[in-house]
Amino acid sequence: MKVRDVCAAIETLAPLKLACEWDRVGLSIGDPNADVRRVLVVLTVTRGALRAAAKAHANLIVAHHPLMRQPLENLRTDNPVTRLCVDIAGAGIACYVAHTNLDVAPGGMNDLLAARLGLRQPRPLIAAPQNRQVKLVTFVPESHLPAVRRAVCDAGAGVIGDYTYCTFSAPGVGTFLPGDKAQPFSGARHLVNEEPELRFETIVPQARLDRVVGALKSAHPYEEVAYDIVELQNRDAAISLGVQGELPSPMSLNEFARRVRDALKVSHVRVVGAAKKRVCHVAVLGGGGGGEVEHLPRDTDVYVTGDVRYHDALAAAERGLAVVDPGHAGMEKWIVPFLAGYLKRTCKPIKVITYREPELFRFVAE
Repeated sequence: MKVRDVCAAIETLAPLKLACEWDRVGLSIGDPNADVRRVLVVLTVTRGALRAAAKAHANLIVAHHPLMRQPLENLRTDNPVTRLCVDIAGAGIACYVAHTNLDVAPGGMNDLLAARLGLRQPRPLIAAPQNRQVKLVTFVPESHLPAVRRAVCDAGAGVIGDYTYCTFSAPGVGTFLPGDKAQPFSGARHLVNEEPELRFETIVPQARLDRVVGALKSAHPYEEVAYDIVELQNRDAAISLGVQGELPSPMSLNEFARRVRDALKVSHVRVVGAAKKRVCHVAVLGGGGGGEVEHLPRDTDVYVTGDVRYHDALAAAERGLAVVDPGHAGMEKWIVPFLAGYLKRTCKPIKVITYREPELFRFVAE
């Protein structure tokens, strides 16, 4: 089995198109055509993970967290991240990342957390940024429609499921009055001109809007391009940040906090809210989701997420929302055995092992 075969198996579970625009997922290091001896699954690629891979003779590391947050500008080895990348490549080890695409994938991170907490009727929580779409409407001479359509679609517009170049056009008449300094594509200055045009529209992922508008302006013949951006409410329900659901029966916030602690097997949780507050409707977002407090449904009783900052906690408290924070790694560590189990089933007979990094934080009570 080749590295590319393991990559394809992961992408069947978590397609790359589900990842956030900023995320660096997929094969980060290595040769896709190399034979796989053994796979090591980790939460984060660290120096310890590299040592574990070398010791186990694993030549493919599959991680949840990206090794590189920003594009590498050089390969200087006085930078710890760059040095780690160089050392991984030098050891002949490939590295693959499944991050936000695995978070939002059906059956992925957030569904896994909802199941561990015993939530009933799990359903999408917040539309993922990569799932938010707008409609782009513009007006173009018929002679330039093919060029404009090609430019915007090549920039990321017009995708509906497995279909691309999804657009619509209809004829109409546009009017304009060019000023003294105008350089109109057609028509005359100081006159109200009427020109036959096509109304052209397509959908655009919110994350790619700037790129698509730039492509539109470059391909359009007009000096001043008229276009509308219309926010859409339709979403792909399968792509969501987090999950919401109900507990089998209401319980106190303290009881629920202990439930989270025990289910996720962490030493402690941070809690915002009164100990005896009754909770039933639960929102869950793996990793660090404190910034999403304002986007939660108004009937949410308690929010489970990691890395909650003081001001996010304060915003939650002010709207009467309880918060349980088991920590970033405390939530996401469960993706490691889940992903390892998936690879064991789908990539036989490759041996798959896991590595758990020692706890990064320690807590001093006194």
